[in-house]
Amino acid sequence: MSRKADNIILVGMMGTGKTTVSTLLAQELGYTLIDIDTDVEAKEGCPIPVLFQEKGEDYFREVESKTLCRILEGSSQVVSTGGGSVLRPSNREMMKNTGWVVSLTASPEAIISRVSSSDDRPLLAGNIEERVKKIMEERRDAYSFAHVSIDTSDLSPEEVVSHILTLYRV
Repeated sequence: MSRKADNIILVGMMGTGKTTVSTLLAQELGYTLIDIDTDVEAKEGCPIPVLFQEKGEDYFREVESKTLCRILEGSSQVVSTGGGSVLRPSNREMMKNTGWVVSLTASPEAIISRVSSSDDRPLLAGNIEERVKKIMEERRDAYSFAHVSIDTSDLSPEEVVSHILTLYRV
C-alpha cells in the first residue's frame, strides 16, 4: 500500500463524525488514535466547557494549537481534531504538512440532529439551529485546505471509513 502520509488527520465541524470515524479508522489501520479535545482535557484537568467558561476561548485555542503541534510530531496516528482547530492558519499549515487531511462535512440538518442532545458544546449555547448555521457560515472556507472532503450526512461511520481507506490507499 502506498501512503500519502503517515498520519491521517480528520477535520470538520462538530457533529460531522470525527470522533466515531477516527476510532474506527485507527482500529482498521492499527494506528494510534489521538483525539485532540480529549488530550487537552487530560492535560488541563477539566472538560472543555469548563475551560471555555473559566479561561475563555482564546486560552483554549492556544492550548489546542500547542497540543496539535506536539501530537503531529508523532507518526502512524489517526488524529481527530476539534472543530475549531482549523481557525488558525498556522494549524492548517501544520496539519497539511504533517499528515493527510480529511475534511468531514455534513448538512446543517444532519449536524443539528447529531448535536442537539449534547450539552458539552460551549459554542452551541442558545439556539442550536442558529448557532450551527452561523458557525458553518463563519467556517465555510476553513476546511478547504484538506486533501479530501467527504460528506457524512447520509453515510454510516463504517461507510465513511471505507471511503477514506479507498482514497488513502490510492
